[in-house]
Amino acid sequence: MQGQKKISFSSQEFIDIFHYPGELGVKYSNRQSEFRLWAPTASNVLLVTYPTGNDSKGTKTPMSKGEQGTWYLDVAGDLHGIYYNYLVTVDGMTQEAMDPYAKACGVNGNRGMVVDMQRTDPDGWQDLVRPTLSHFINSIIYELHVRDFTIWSESGVQQKGKFLGMTERGTTVCHSVSTGLDHLSELGITHVQLMPCYDFSTIDECKLDAEYNWGYDPQNYNIPEGSYATDPYHGGIRIREFKEMIMALKEQGIRVVLDVVYNHTYLAAESHLNKIVPGYYYRQDPYGNLTNGSGCGNELASERSMVRKMITDSVVYWANEYKIDGFRFDLMALLDIVTINEIRSALNDVDSSIIVYGEGWIGGHSPLPDNCKALKGNVRQLPGTGVFNDDVRDAVKGHVFFGEQPGFVNGAIGMEESVKCGIVGATDHDQVDYNQVLFSHFPWAAEPAQSINYVEAHDNYTLWDKLLKTNPNDSEEVRMAMHKMSAAIILTSQGIPFLHGGMEFLRSKNGDHNSYKSPDSINQINWMQKCKYKGIFSYYQGLIQLRKTHPAFRMKTTGEIQSNLCFLPMPAGQMLGYVLTKANADPWQKIVVVFNATSTGRLIDLPGNHWIIVVNQKQAGINELGRVMTDKVVVPGRTSLVLVEAESFLGN
Repeated sequence: MQGQKKISFSSQEFIDIFHYPGELGVKYSNRQSEFRLWAPTASNVLLVTYPTGNDSKGTKTPMSKGEQGTWYLDVAGDLHGIYYNYLVTVDGMTQEAMDPYAKACGVNGNRGMVVDMQRTDPDGWQDLVRPTLSHFINSIIYELHVRDFTIWSESGVQQKGKFLGMTERGTTVCHSVSTGLDHLSELGITHVQLMPCYDFSTIDECKLDAEYNWGYDPQNYNIPEGSYATDPYHGGIRIREFKEMIMALKEQGIRVVLDVVYNHTYLAAESHLNKIVPGYYYRQDPYGNLTNGSGCGNELASERSMVRKMITDSVVYWANEYKIDGFRFDLMALLDIVTINEIRSALNDVDSSIIVYGEGWIGGHSPLPDNCKALKGNVRQLPGTGVFNDDVRDAVKGHVFFGEQPGFVNGAIGMEESVKCGIVGATDHDQVDYNQVLFSHFPWAAEPAQSINYVEAHDNYTLWDKLLKTNPNDSEEVRMAMHKMSAAIILTSQGIPFLHGGMEFLRSKNGDHNSYKSPDSINQINWMQKCKYKGIFSYYQGLIQLRKTHPAFRMKTTGEIQSNLCFLPMPAGQMLGYVLTKANADPWQKIVVVFNATSTGRLIDLPGNHWIIVVNQKQAGINELGRVMTDKVVVPGRTSLVLVEAESFLGN
C-alpha cells in the first residue's frame, strides 16, 4: 500500500480490497509450479529457490503483483524437491520469509519445499478410509506424545520416538505385555489425539537426542515435525513417515486427532507471518504492543479475514491430505466464534464425522471481547464443537493448580454437584444444581457430545502424582482405588471421555506438573508400569468395553438424558448414584451406577430386587461379577458399582 492512504487492517474497506479467497502457496504440476503469496503491504516480492533445504545459495526471480494483495509467479518444469522462500520488501525493508502455506520444508523449517504430494503417499494410501464413527458421542479419545510413547529404552520399538515407531506391530515388554500400537488396539480406544505434530520451533532437528519439547510453539502450520522423522533434511521423508503412522493407526480402526495451536506462534515480530505482512496477523493493544492472551507472548488475530482463511485452509488441508479425523484446539477461546464455526462448516464439507473440540479458556488477557471468544461458556454458539469439562476434572481429583487440594475421590466434601455436571455431560438436568458447580453455574453444553470429560491430560500433575500429593499418608492400595473410581466416573458419564496416555497403568512424571521441556526420563512412557499394574490396565480396558458395548452410556441428546437418567438418593456425602432406564435402545433396560468415595461401606436402596454386578472395586466389563437378590446393596468404601437389572442382563 506504499503511496496509498493507510487502511486499518480490521476495516471492511481493507477486507473489500485485499481479501483473497483463492488458493495460496504453491500449486504443483510436473509441467510447472504456480507460486502465490498474499502480501498486500509489500512494494516488491522475489521468489528465492534453493537446491537444498539448508546451506546453499539461492536464485532470485521477481514476482508480479496480482489481485487483492497477492504476488504470483509461474515457473516451468518439474520443481518437486526444490526449496524456496520469499524476499518481501515492506516500507523499504527487505526480509526473507517462508511461505505460510508451505507443505514441505528443509531441516528446522527455515525453507519451504515444492512437493508432489502423491510421491509421498505410502502404498495403499489412496484406498485408506476413515474408521467408522456414526456419532461423535461414540468417541473415546486417548492423548499421546509421539516421542514419549516409544522412546523408553525397553519399549520394544525399533524406531524409538519417531512417527515410524507408532507403526510397529508385535512390540512387547516383560515378554508378552504389548506396547506401542498393539497396546492401543488392546485398550480399545477409538481416537488417538497426537500432541503437536506440525513443524514446531524449539527442537533443533540437527540435535535430536539433546532436546525435548511438547511442541506448543508453532513454526510452520502445514508441515509435519522433522524431529519425529528418520531424516529431517529431505522434506518429503517426514511427510511419508507421518502418513505411514496415520495409516497404521487407521488400519487398527483408530481415528487420528491432531492437537493444533493456531492461537499463537513461537516467534512474533520475527515470524514469517510478520515479515510478510507486518502487524496484520497479531492482536495489538491501542499502543501497538502485542497482546498476550496465549501466555506465550502473542496471539493471532483470528477475527481478521485472511488470518481466519489461513487457519481454516490449514485445518482443511490436514483433513484432506492427511485424512485427519479430528482437531483439538489449544486455547480455543483465543479464536473467535465465527472462525470456529467456519472451520466446523468447512470440515463438514470434507466429512461430517471429523470431531472438533478444544480448551474453552485462554492463557492471559486478550482484547478479543468475551462474547466473541470460543469460550466454554459460549459453546452453545458452537454447534458440532466440544470443549474440555474442567468442572468435572477438578471436582473428581481436586484443583489442578493447587496440588494438595483434593476432590470427590480423594477426600473433598461438597463436590457432588460438580461431578454430576460431568455425569450428565454438562447438559440441562433438573437434578443438577448448577449453582453449586465449581466454575460454570449453568448447563453450558447444548448436547452431551460438547462435553469432553477428563481427569488427566498432558498439563499439570498426572492423576497418580496428584493422588500422591493429596493423600501422601494413604497406602498405594487406597490410592489405586481412587484412581479406578476416577476412571469409572469418566468412562460411564454422558459426553465424550478423554484419557491421557499411560494413566491406564498409573503414569507418573515424578511430580513434575509442567513437563513441557523436561527430559525423557520424566516424560517417557515406562511400559514396565503396565506389567506392574496389569490390574489397573484391565480395569480401564473393561470400562472401555462396557462403554462401547452399551449405548446407555452414550446418549446423543439432552432430552434423552433428562428422560432416562435419574439420580438416586444417597445415605451420605461423597456418594453419588443414578439409574439409566431404557436409555438409547440399550438391551440392558435398567442400569444402576454408584460411587462411594467414603472409606466405609454404605447400604443403599436399589430400584428393583434382582441385579447383576458388572463393575466393582476390582474388575470392570460386561460380564457377571456377582448378584444382588434384594432391593438393597452395600457399596464398599472407595468403590464404584455398576449393576444391571437381572432380567434384561440374562435375556441378552
